[in-house]
Amino acid sequence: MNITVYLGSSMGRSDEYKEKAIELGNWIGSNGHTLIYGGSKTGLMGILADSVINAGGKVVGVEPRFFVEGKLQHETISDLIVTETLADRRLKLMEMGDYFIAFPGGAGTLDELTEVICMMTVDDFDKSVIVYNYKGYYDYLEKQLDLMVREEFLMEKVRNRVVFISDIAELEDII
Repeated sequence: MNITVYLGSSMGRSDEYKEKAIELGNWIGSNGHTLIYGGSKTGLMGILADSVINAGGKVVGVEPRFFVEGKLQHETISDLIVTETLADRRLKLMEMGDYFIAFPGGAGTLDELTEVICMMTVDDFDKSVIVYNYKGYYDYLEKQLDLMVREEFLMEKVRNRVVFISDIAELEDII
């Protein structure tokens, strides 16, 4: 299974994010899945890739050329796909994933997550999104999506394909 993970290129404020990224990476690698991610060696992205590799898994990075020129790419991943733009990167990440996980991250993570939700709305994109809502990180997003349904700006069938989890055990029940 190809699992596209969106997450921070920084470490976040708490070491717990690092610990949970390692746990997620170990789960992906030890279960024979392939990680598809942004390709960076920095922050939680690098931690996740390293943990998948250490667990014997395959890692495919998708990174825009200007990040590669800035030497941000992870050097030991299985494969690196270089795109021209961030928009091309987002499309490639969506194209390659069987499942999508949004782990805590910043504006880029939110951008990638909402693009997948948009594709679920306007296209015949029948994949689901798993939001790793560790310690309530995405509580406000969950409430916002529910409000969008109540106010009839988001179809309930799309909202139902955005699943919020708080730990790996719940992930195992989905994938």
